[in-house]
Amino acid sequence: MPPSDHDHSLVQLLAGWLPKQRWFGGKDGPIDDLTIDTATQLRTGDPVLHHLILDVHQNGTTDHYQLLLGTRQHLPDRLRPVEIGKPTVGHGIDGHVYDAVHDPELARTLLAAMADEATVGPLRFRRAPGAELRTDLDGIPISAEQSNTSLVFGDAYICKLFRRLSPGVNPDLEVNLALARQGSPHVPAVHGWVEMEPGTGDEPVTLALLSEFLRSASDGWQLALTSARDWLAQPSQPGLAADLVPGDAGGDFAAEAERLGAATAEVHRALAAAFGETRTRPEDVRDTVFAMNDQLDRVNAAVPEIRPHAHAIRGAFDALAARAEALTVQRVHGDYHLGQVLRTDSGWTLLDFEGEPARTPAERRAPAHPLRDVAGMLRSFEYAARFLIARDADLPPDTAEALELRARAWAARNRAAFRTGYAAAGGPDPDANAALLRAFEFDKAVYEVHYEARNRPSWLPIPLRSLAHLAE
Repeated sequence: MPPSDHDHSLVQLLAGWLPKQRWFGGKDGPIDDLTIDTATQLRTGDPVLHHLILDVHQNGTTDHYQLLLGTRQHLPDRLRPVEIGKPTVGHGIDGHVYDAVHDPELARTLLAAMADEATVGPLRFRRAPGAELRTDLDGIPISAEQSNTSLVFGDAYICKLFRRLSPGVNPDLEVNLALARQGSPHVPAVHGWVEMEPGTGDEPVTLALLSEFLRSASDGWQLALTSARDWLAQPSQPGLAADLVPGDAGGDFAAEAERLGAATAEVHRALAAAFGETRTRPEDVRDTVFAMNDQLDRVNAAVPEIRPHAHAIRGAFDALAARAEALTVQRVHGDYHLGQVLRTDSGWTLLDFEGEPARTPAERRAPAHPLRDVAGMLRSFEYAARFLIARDADLPPDTAEALELRARAWAARNRAAFRTGYAAAGGPDPDANAALLRAFEFDKAVYEVHYEARNRPSWLPIPLRSLAHLAE
């Protein structure tokens, strides 16, 4: 018998709630169907904790999302902002349901299960060899992430829950474990993880990663943004903006950019040692250029604002194809920018080796030239330089021009420092591979334009303004 207008199944509630979440990747279209693939009870009583895998069907494809679902008979006020609803039919769930990552009492369940190396239904909780886990810490979600959710447990651990699941072992777990075995000082220690048992012949699916929490660390993006803000705030003198030196302003970032370049090269060497290197053929490079041009064609059709720069971008791609030669490729970070690094008391730490969110699992794991990561970080300096000014459409023309010149100077100084540090620490010399680096950087910029147009339209002027400069 169908439910009445006053009945709301759990599936109905989830289908209405899911598109409102920051980490949901299907905001560009309606949900055609939603089903609950697995439902595993991790805690009984009141509150109850359920682990759900949701199958979301959109535009002929199916994505899988992970949800920790809490159930309480009486929902306290502190949890009302994360309430999903109160289902009246289906799945045997009785009470108010809510996103349990916001409930410290239930979040502890994850630590306890990893400490015990428990197996619950299809879920396997793993503790890293030699790790001793505290289980008395409350988990508090941080607000910085979008595609995943991380819980901080006291000052000891951070647990990343992978919301949109990919087949097999997540690259973030795979790479961090490999770098830890290499003794790299530039990644946080892995303490445990959660996985789902595989189907026949498949790898386990990574659900969560528990790592060392670097409590004294500073976010690389915020440090760079503070430096750029100090520079942009310097008194303006008409006609002199282009002659000013960012190093003369307080909070110069160049020394840190150089150290970050060195840390990046050291991690690249460790990745090569852990996963090996492969020598490509010139025709493989031409295939890469074909893929770059294909992405440009698609973005050119979808985002008209990029069209004035398309000729220069395609010229950089074609220049690489014309001089294609064999390259040495390896595992790389894959989505490298200032938001993926932390500055600690002992140096720079690299995070989030998942790769670009829009790439397939195979693309994320595929070997690439290390300069692809370098290009990503150079793009990030362009973002930091313009973040505070590119979205302000009301600036007087003279002011906008002066600030753009300052932004270029800040970006140029820090880009040069990063390249210097990277080459000095043994990475492939960016300046000696200028055509390759330029093509990678333009390819990343095209990706950025598409991403911003779809997800953060107010940010679209940032990559477009840097393209206008780089394409000159």
